Amino acid sequence: MGVTRTPTPTTQGSETRGGIGESTLRPDGVLKTTGEFAYASDLWHEDMLWGHTLRSAYAHAEIVSLDASQALAQPGVHAVLTYDDLPTGVRHYGLEIQDTPVLAHGRVRHHGEPVALVAADHPETARRAAAKIKVEYRQLPVVVDEATATAPDAPLIHEDRTDHHSGHVPHPNIVHRQPVVRGDADAAARRADVVVTGDYEVGMQDQAFLGPESGLAVPAEDGGVDLYIATQWLHADLRQIAPVLGLPEEKVRMTLSGVGGAFGGREDLSMQIHACLLALRTGRPVKMVYNRFESFFGHVHRHPARLHYEHGATRDGKITHMRCRIVLDGGAYASSSPAVVGNASSLGAGPYVIDDVDIEALALYTNNPPCGAMRGFGAVQACFAYEAQMDKLAAALDMDPVEFRRLNAMSQGSVMPTGQVVDSPAPVAELLRRVKAMPMPPEREWESAGGGVDVRALPGGLSNTTHGEGVVRGVGYAVGIKNVGFSEGFDDYSTARVRLEVIAGEPVATVHTAMAEVGQGGVTVHAQIARTELGVTQVTINPADTRVGSAGSTSASRQTYVTGGAVRHTCQAVRERVLEMGRARFGTHHPAWATAELLLEGGKVVTDGGEVLAELAEVLGDEAIDIEREWRHRPTEPFDLRTGQGRGHVQYAFAAHRAVVEVDTELGLVKVVELACAQDVGKALNPLSVIGQIQGGTTQGLGLAVMEEILVSDRATVRNPSFTDYLIPTILDTPPIPVDVLELADDHAPYGLRGVGEAPTLSSTPAVVAAIRAATGLALSRVPVRPEHLTGT
Repeated sequence: MGVTRTPTPTTQGSETRGGIGESTLRPDGVLKTTGEFAYASDLWHEDMLWGHTLRSAYAHAEIVSLDASQALAQPGVHAVLTYDDLPTGVRHYGLEIQDTPVLAHGRVRHHGEPVALVAADHPETARRAAAKIKVEYRQLPVVVDEATATAPDAPLIHEDRTDHHSGHVPHPNIVHRQPVVRGDADAAARRADVVVTGDYEVGMQDQAFLGPESGLAVPAEDGGVDLYIATQWLHADLRQIAPVLGLPEEKVRMTLSGVGGAFGGREDLSMQIHACLLALRTGRPVKMVYNRFESFFGHVHRHPARLHYEHGATRDGKITHMRCRIVLDGGAYASSSPAVVGNASSLGAGPYVIDDVDIEALALYTNNPPCGAMRGFGAVQACFAYEAQMDKLAAALDMDPVEFRRLNAMSQGSVMPTGQVVDSPAPVAELLRRVKAMPMPPEREWESAGGGVDVRALPGGLSNTTHGEGVVRGVGYAVGIKNVGFSEGFDDYSTARVRLEVIAGEPVATVHTAMAEVGQGGVTVHAQIARTELGVTQVTINPADTRVGSAGSTSASRQTYVTGGAVRHTCQAVRERVLEMGRARFGTHHPAWATAELLLEGGKVVTDGGEVLAELAEVLGDEAIDIEREWRHRPTEPFDLRTGQGRGHVQYAFAAHRAVVEVDTELGLVKVVELACAQDVGKALNPLSVIGQIQGGTTQGLGLAVMEEILVSDRATVRNPSFTDYLIPTILDTPPIPVDVLELADDHAPYGLRGVGEAPTLSSTPAVVAAIRAATGLALSRVPVRPEHLTGT
């Protein structure tokens, strides 16, 4: 298996239709639109059983006793499993820290923690049997915030920690702590003419993907298991599943099923191990599908955060320093909290030139719901705070908030607080200029020519709460910075296998990766890359599975960069093999075979001047070329645990937003009229898909700004686990989102591309809140903003 560590520059364009730079249509688009696409919840096996999970009703409690006899006695029940039934001594799992029990033992640490499993011949039978399992609990004191987590007598969420973070944290209930210190913030503060401070809070947001957690485990004749699953990272799942089952990895064969969204919430395991355990115990296929209620307990959420910021500036508008402290609530288990802390600290100053910084970020263990990856990954929380600070500084200096940001904006060559030089385009000032220059939406759009009122265009919409009385318009701006790819020294690579052969007289390429297609459009882009590099029209994308090497996670805006890079790299190896074959077979026929730059275009081998040397099908003949390669981006390095210095990220992405809102100041209702975005994408491999990603990320940021939050009681129980009570933007809530795409190539990345999916999620939230502040004059230091925050009731 070949390995390369650095991307190669683009060496060719392509006249083959459907290549990079075109808005080719998604191969799954029609099926998803018409409802014919098969999602993981549609999986079926003739003789399958149904699995169900019994979950804790308490957030922190000792398990005094557990009696499953009544459940086992129920007709139709084939198995009941508890912690004591696990087949090996490996009974915990985790992405980085293996602290999550497969099933609770001794005590439960969060509301909804899995306690027992049931397999039955009907899902309702399984549910009723689980309800008959008698568990006696003794409730324990709950840890819910920093004060209760770090108090001298605080209950320890995990005693006897031995993970690699435990040695440098000041308290066992702190998962990870990362300072970033550069320059001398104290001295710089003395030079400031203006100093502003703020305390901010970000609520717990859910990924709210529409397809619930689901999968089908099928026991195999060799004693292994085949798992069909909706996930974000097949090989990370495999690495955690196999040891618990006591099987070698080659006997746990995983295939990606249809995924109905992810946004980070499928990066951790949900029911993967549970389904496999039940299938191996019963000898029958077992399907598990969470309902919406259970889904809220079956995956991690965005970390809620409390942030304290201080900034100073001179009278001419230059930022002198910043200090901040970011406290993230990681919940009961670590998940990806350490990496989220790394992002929050390293990106906590925002896309600004600030020489003197003092940042501290940490994540807590609590009895609240576990939190981990979600689109934006630690940068969202920081962006809300530092952008509020930028508006405060601009107001204190009597400066335009956009021009103040532009004055302090970083650019290529700027130095991050971590000491890393930004070595690719960083057009922060230009993005702000562009988004400010976009046409403003008309005023009072609810008024019709005949003097009537269209209430759909007003705050409150069809509830008909106002006809324009008390409605005030506000405009707000924000910009953010997000890393792309895995960071801090993680070996971030991907694998691709490409086969080129002649079928029915036509050259056909087949691309096989383990990339999880969760809706981002990777399968479309992979075909575009193959067409561009191999000059073929027909491209088949094989289903993702673990028969090919890892593609890493579909997260961190990395898949087009990293797995796209692997597909490109492998296609280039295939192309070189084609040219070797051509030279061997036809080299004596034309001198250009030996002297010219040769390309594959339109199913032909051509010179760079366009002269056709041979048909690709003639070169291949009956021979197939089949190559598998790994590809890596430039290496990163861990941040210093004391200073936070280090080249921790491979690439940065930038987006800016302008929000226009109208607020019913009497009722506290908000209508987002428009949410414009300008974003640098490096190179738009599929422009239509890029626009969709930017608009989707923007909409999730809108949700965090004004409606989305998991509410947790003072006993750490979830109060709103349903889409009735957890609100997400609908088509009526989502405004027009005009997008200005800037393409400034990153020379270090394949095709010059830049990861797209997460950056718009950052700045949309603070832009909306800034607009609401402008309309109401209120400070609004917490998201989501609720009506009572605007009315004071």
